[in-house]
Amino acid sequence: MKLGMIGLGKMGGNMVLRLTQGGQGVVGYDRSEENVALIEAGGAEGARTMDELIAALGEPGQRAVWVMVPSGQVTQSVIEDLATRLAPGDIVVDGGNSNYKDSMRRAEALAEKGIGFVDVGTSGGIWGLAEGYAMMVGGTQEAVERLRPFLEVLAPAADRGWGRMGPAGSGHYVKMVHNGIEYGMMQAYAEGFELLHAREDYGLDMAQIAELWRHGSVIRSWLLDLTAEALKNQADFSQLSDYVADSGEGRWTVIDSIELGVPTPVITLSTQMRFRSQQEVSYAGQMLSAMRRAFGGHAVKVLEQTRQEAVVPEVQPGEHPKVAAPENIPVEAAQQETGGQGQAEQLGEAGQRRVTGEA
Repeated sequence: MKLGMIGLGKMGGNMVLRLTQGGQGVVGYDRSEENVALIEAGGAEGARTMDELIAALGEPGQRAVWVMVPSGQVTQSVIEDLATRLAPGDIVVDGGNSNYKDSMRRAEALAEKGIGFVDVGTSGGIWGLAEGYAMMVGGTQEAVERLRPFLEVLAPAADRGWGRMGPAGSGHYVKMVHNGIEYGMMQAYAEGFELLHAREDYGLDMAQIAELWRHGSVIRSWLLDLTAEALKNQADFSQLSDYVADSGEGRWTVIDSIELGVPTPVITLSTQMRFRSQQEVSYAGQMLSAMRRAFGGHAVKVLEQTRQEAVVPEVQPGEHPKVAAPENIPVEAAQQETGGQGQAEQLGEAGQRRVTGEA
């Protein structure tokens, strides 16, 4: 069985390359000719149209198509299109960051046509090509077993880093909580290092501390490894904006915690901090400043210039992960913000809303 991959961005493109290198049959399709050419240069098979992709996958009822596009309406449109092209027995895989409720609904809709659905919460980022991907899989046991050869190659090893979580929707649910935890960990590291940086009288060496914590410390992690590497290479953060996108999973984790009545204060606050970073100017802060002057007659600051930002494009498929390290961010390549959907997808802002599947 060949696997079709729709969406050849920095995740999908690298997954195609890893599957190809692992000896699995895979065909990649993307609307971008450049992305298709990139995987072909890496030895993978490319398709220029959806018809060409489906035709390359073999007999109806034995095919599988993995969707790796931005979550939300884009994913919905692709799956609806596939539902008209595939046959009973075929499988659709959603490996993006879809809302688990959307995945449950899509599984039901496809089941009415006899088409299987598997949701794969995928973690590993741009390091996945070399290190493998952690995959949280939801779907029927039968469908997951059919995909096993591909999952074993994509994972860090055949026997670890992936597993079936439960029925359809469970893979994306576990990935959602995973990303909520990620938000909290990142926020804690950032706050701790900011506090250390502010203690100027000690002359603390951030790189030394990060490297020390990597060995034997209870807070060691891969995130700390990446941080230590950046500090060791004297990454300059001064040119970076403090804007931090949220792709939706943190929001959904908080919403689900409220619905279940399970307290998640750390994840909730870390998500709120991302919202704060995205504000050009805080209306609440402006109001606080005005109130403080009103009751105490205090001096206040006025706004001279709003924040002017540009965007450094995302890493391309096949590029070494080192190009994304903080010390290697090509500030000179930054492009003026356009506010377009493509740029929102690159920033990770495309998955903030569920879709209903209704016209």
